[in-house]
Amino acid sequence: MASSSLTGALVNQAQTSLVEAQQDRMVQQLKSGQGTNGDGKIEKSAQEFESMLLSNWLQQAEQSMATVPGAEDDEDAPGRDQMMSLGVQQLANSLAASGGIGIGKMIAKALHKAADQAAAPSAGPGAPAAPAAGAAAARLIEK
Repeated sequence: MASSSLTGALVNQAQTSLVEAQQDRMVQQLKSGQGTNGDGKIEKSAQEFESMLLSNWLQQAEQSMATVPGAEDDEDAPGRDQMMSLGVQQLANSLAASGGIGIGKMIAKALHKAADQAAAPSAGPGAPAAPAAGAAAARLIEK
Protein backbone atom coordinates (compact mmCIF):
# COMPACT_ATOMS: atom_id res chain seq x y z
CA MET A 1 0.00 0.00 0.00
CA ALA A 2 2.83 2.37 0.82
CA SER A 3 4.57 1.54 -2.45
CA SER A 4 1.47 2.42 -4.52
CA SER A 5 1.12 5.80 -2.82
CA LEU A 6 4.85 6.40 -3.35
CA THR A 7 4.51 5.44 -7.02
CA GLY A 8 1.51 7.76 -7.38
CA ALA A 9 3.43 10.63 -5.83
CA LEU A 10 6.38 10.02 -8.16
CA VAL A 11 4.09 9.91 -11.19
CA ASN A 12 2.41 13.17 -10.18
CA GLN A 13 5.79 14.82 -9.62
CA ALA A 14 7.04 13.63 -13.03
CA GLN A 15 3.90 14.90 -14.76
CA THR A 16 4.17 18.26 -13.05
CA SER A 17 7.81 18.53 -14.08
CA LEU A 18 6.91 17.69 -17.68
CA VAL A 19 4.17 20.33 -17.82
CA GLU A 20 6.50 22.93 -16.30
CA ALA A 21 9.22 22.06 -18.83
CA GLN A 22 6.74 22.43 -21.71
CA GLN A 23 5.55 25.78 -20.36
CA ASP A 24 9.14 27.00 -19.95
CA ARG A 25 9.96 25.95 -23.53
CA MET A 26 6.94 27.82 -24.90
CA VAL A 27 7.79 30.93 -22.90
CA GLN A 28 11.36 30.83 -24.23
CA GLN A 29 10.07 30.46 -27.80
CA LEU A 30 7.76 33.42 -27.34
CA LYS A 31 10.53 35.53 -25.79
CA SER A 32 12.93 34.74 -28.62
CA GLY A 33 10.29 35.41 -31.28
CA GLN A 34 10.49 31.91 -32.76
CA GLY A 35 6.87 31.12 -32.01
CA THR A 36 5.46 34.29 -33.62
CA ASN A 37 6.56 34.00 -37.26
CA GLY A 38 3.19 33.06 -38.74
CA ASP A 39 -0.50 33.17 -38.01
CA GLY A 40 -0.71 29.39 -37.73
CA LYS A 41 2.14 29.25 -35.26
CA ILE A 42 0.57 31.96 -33.12
CA GLU A 43 -2.78 30.18 -33.03
CA LYS A 44 -1.18 26.81 -32.32
CA SER A 45 1.06 28.18 -29.57
CA ALA A 46 -1.82 29.99 -27.91
CA GLN A 47 -3.99 26.87 -28.02
CA GLU A 48 -1.17 24.68 -26.66
CA PHE A 49 -0.54 27.14 -23.84
CA GLU A 50 -4.22 27.17 -22.90
CA SER A 51 -4.29 23.37 -23.06
CA MET A 52 -1.31 23.10 -20.70
CA LEU A 53 -2.82 25.65 -18.34
CA LEU A 54 -6.17 23.85 -18.28
CA SER A 55 -4.40 20.51 -17.81
CA ASN A 56 -2.49 21.87 -14.84
CA TRP A 57 -5.66 23.30 -13.27
CA LEU A 58 -7.64 20.10 -13.88
CA GLN A 59 -4.86 17.91 -12.43
CA GLN A 60 -4.76 20.05 -9.30
CA ALA A 61 -8.54 19.92 -9.00
CA GLU A 62 -8.57 16.14 -9.50
CA GLN A 63 -5.88 15.66 -6.85
CA SER A 64 -7.64 17.87 -4.32
CA MET A 65 -11.05 16.26 -4.89
CA ALA A 66 -9.88 12.70 -5.49
CA THR A 67 -10.30 11.62 -1.89
CA VAL A 68 -13.66 11.78 -0.21
CA PRO A 69 -13.80 11.21 3.54
CA GLY A 70 -15.34 7.82 4.27
CA ALA A 71 -14.95 6.55 0.71
CA GLU A 72 -13.25 3.28 -0.08
CA ASP A 73 -9.57 3.54 -0.89
CA ASP A 74 -9.03 2.46 -4.49
CA GLU A 75 -5.41 3.60 -4.67
CA ASP A 76 -4.38 -0.05 -5.03
CA ALA A 77 -5.72 -0.20 -8.59
CA PRO A 78 -2.68 -0.56 -10.85
CA GLY A 79 -2.27 2.25 -13.36
CA ARG A 80 -5.03 4.39 -11.86
CA ASP A 81 -2.89 7.53 -11.62
CA GLN A 82 -1.58 7.17 -15.16
CA MET A 83 -5.06 6.66 -16.60
CA MET A 84 -6.44 9.62 -14.65
CA SER A 85 -3.57 11.79 -15.87
CA LEU A 86 -4.13 10.79 -19.50
CA GLY A 87 -7.83 11.49 -19.14
CA VAL A 88 -7.21 14.92 -17.64
CA GLN A 89 -4.71 15.82 -20.38
CA GLN A 90 -7.10 14.71 -23.13
CA LEU A 91 -9.95 16.68 -21.53
CA ALA A 92 -7.74 19.78 -21.41
CA ASN A 93 -6.72 19.32 -25.07
CA SER A 94 -10.35 18.90 -26.12
CA LEU A 95 -11.44 21.95 -24.13
CA ALA A 96 -8.70 24.11 -25.65
CA ALA A 97 -9.43 22.83 -29.17
CA SER A 98 -13.10 23.75 -28.83
CA GLY A 99 -12.37 27.30 -27.70
CA GLY A 100 -11.40 26.70 -24.09
CA ILE A 101 -12.08 29.48 -21.64
CA GLY A 102 -10.80 32.25 -23.90
CA ILE A 103 -7.24 32.56 -22.65
CA GLY A 104 -5.80 31.17 -25.89
CA LYS A 105 -7.80 33.66 -27.96
CA MET A 106 -6.61 36.55 -25.81
CA ILE A 107 -2.98 35.44 -26.10
CA ALA A 108 -3.30 34.96 -29.87
CA LYS A 109 -4.87 38.41 -30.27
CA ALA A 110 -2.07 40.04 -28.26
CA LEU A 111 0.61 38.15 -30.21
CA HIS A 112 -0.97 39.09 -33.55
CA LYS A 113 -1.02 42.73 -32.46
CA ALA A 114 2.63 42.54 -31.37
CA ALA A 115 3.60 40.87 -34.66
CA ASP A 116 1.76 43.56 -36.64
CA GLN A 117 3.52 46.30 -34.68
CA ALA A 118 6.88 44.68 -35.31
CA ALA A 119 6.17 44.35 -39.03
CA ALA A 120 4.90 47.93 -39.45
CA PRO A 121 7.45 50.46 -40.70
CA SER A 122 8.37 53.24 -38.31
CA ALA A 123 6.68 56.63 -38.71
CA GLY A 124 9.88 58.50 -39.49
CA PRO A 125 13.60 58.78 -38.84
CA GLY A 126 13.10 60.20 -35.32
CA ALA A 127 10.33 57.80 -34.33
CA PRO A 128 11.13 54.98 -31.97
CA ALA A 129 11.33 51.54 -33.51
CA ALA A 130 8.39 49.20 -33.13
CA PRO A 131 8.94 46.57 -30.45
CA ALA A 132 9.79 43.08 -31.60
CA ALA A 133 6.96 40.59 -31.40
CA GLY A 134 8.96 38.32 -29.13
CA ALA A 135 9.74 41.14 -26.71
CA ALA A 136 6.10 42.23 -26.65
CA ALA A 137 4.98 38.65 -26.02
CA ALA A 138 7.52 38.32 -23.23
CA ARG A 139 6.14 41.46 -21.58
CA LEU A 140 2.61 40.03 -21.81
CA ILE A 141 3.73 36.77 -20.24
CA GLU A 142 5.63 38.45 -17.42
CA LYS A 143 2.56 40.51 -16.37
